Amino acid sequence: MLVLGIGGWLHDGAAAVLRDGEILAAIEEEKLSRRPHANAMPEQAVDACLAAAGATRDDVDYVAIARPIGQRGEPLFHVRLKSSFPNARLVIADHHDAHAASAFFLSPFDKARVLTVDRRGDMRCGALWRAEGGRLEAEREYYAPDSPALLYSRVTELLGFRSDHEEHKVQWLSVGGKPVYQELFETILGLDGQGGVNLDSSYFDVARPAAGGFSDKFFRAAKLKLGEPLSKAKKADLAASVQAAVERAVLEMAGQGENLCLAGGLAMNAMIVAAIERSGRFQRVWVQPAGGNAGTALGAALLAWRRTLGREAGRPLENLFLGPEYDEEEIKKILENCKLRFQVLLTDEQIVSEAVQRLSDNQILAWFQGRTEFGPRALGNRSLLASPLNPYSTVNLNQYIKRREDFRKFAAAVPEERAAEFFECGENARFLATVSRVRPEHRSAFSAALLDDERIRVQVVRRSDSPLFWELLQAAGKKTGLPVLYNTSFNLFGEPLVSDPRAAVRSFYASGVDAMFVGGFLLEK
Repeated sequence: MLVLGIGGWLHDGAAAVLRDGEILAAIEEEKLSRRPHANAMPEQAVDACLAAAGATRDDVDYVAIARPIGQRGEPLFHVRLKSSFPNARLVIADHHDAHAASAFFLSPFDKARVLTVDRRGDMRCGALWRAEGGRLEAEREYYAPDSPALLYSRVTELLGFRSDHEEHKVQWLSVGGKPVYQELFETILGLDGQGGVNLDSSYFDVARPAAGGFSDKFFRAAKLKLGEPLSKAKKADLAASVQAAVERAVLEMAGQGENLCLAGGLAMNAMIVAAIERSGRFQRVWVQPAGGNAGTALGAALLAWRRTLGREAGRPLENLFLGPEYDEEEIKKILENCKLRFQVLLTDEQIVSEAVQRLSDNQILAWFQGRTEFGPRALGNRSLLASPLNPYSTVNLNQYIKRREDFRKFAAAVPEERAAEFFECGENARFLATVSRVRPEHRSAFSAALLDDERIRVQVVRRSDSPLFWELLQAAGKKTGLPVLYNTSFNLFGEPLVSDPRAAVRSFYASGVDAMFVGGFLLEK
């Protein structure tokens, strides 16, 4: 039984394929089309997932689509779907139902509370669910515009970033600020202490397209002047304040219990996840690592499998390496077509040895191996890597290669077996979904990646997830005594994560990266 899931149709489109309940593939459209946030059916993602499953559109039994869907003014939408998948039945999933399914059905829990929160998804912007076995029952629903994600996006615009695109910058900027406006933001959220959110609309002006749409009342309460540029300190304080207020809101919405699953746009905020983990309200917390709109492709497919077909769920999420993979012949053909010189590395041992030598020489490497990651984070298959012992890693990675703000730090990747030596981290660090802490005796070694005096983003690498990347980390540890590498996504400023070798070559030669390992081939400048 082949089920195709489609999610994020109107924003961050993606596709996923299940066969007999098992995830075979998942990929976002933008990684293939190279067009961020396209508003259309994710055609390339659909075909890539089916190709990975060894299937065609004629083989699809069910097409499960997470709302909202379609294009405005497209009267033949259903006809087009039927002609594209002639043998399939159509299943429509509510946006937040799909979010909840993507979290709970792929979690390690048999029973949990599930919280989904985002800015909007049809009418609902969130829900709290009771989940057990194959059942998801909504206990409380939140309707737009009463969402902490809406306030977070408004502040994102106020700070000069793009809402629906750059909220992640606000969470990292918040680390350097003080929550002096937290009480004001909590007032705007209308928190009742019982999980209720009731945004006070008097703090917004629908006729004001700039400054986050905040009203004169807000600027008076914050003692800010409309149109006056915000200093760096003010921006950091506003970011810290909305982060703290939204963390409190999400904690109240989640309540307490034994297990908690999270999905939705706010689940992508690693500092919120860390706050829930530290709160002691739950024994275990599991976050859907592709918790945004793209993840609803997985959720829609799982809902079709569980609800429509009445089948048992598959096993918990094993890893996020669910996108396309390219064999040596495909890679070699692209390199030769681009008239590039390259070195052939015949074994994994040779790949690892050559990479470790260059990292030890303070080079920055592009690492392209295996299948593309699903979700927004690079986990060692489409990564840029540097040694923590490289004194210029921060400047080179952030300023000259990624061209991003200095408050956005890169992650530290470490083998699972040795993570506890250096860091205090939980199970969500496996997918970079939370924020960890460096043990005091090692803080100086990771100063370039520290968010503050102790906090750091950590990726715990399992050998079963990514054998070659795990071997690279272990080999780096044998050579330098430090089995840790800095890891950031393999993409340039404003671009999606690379997926195919041609995009990798383009990004490599357009950047200051020193060398690229793409499959069994080494390219140097």
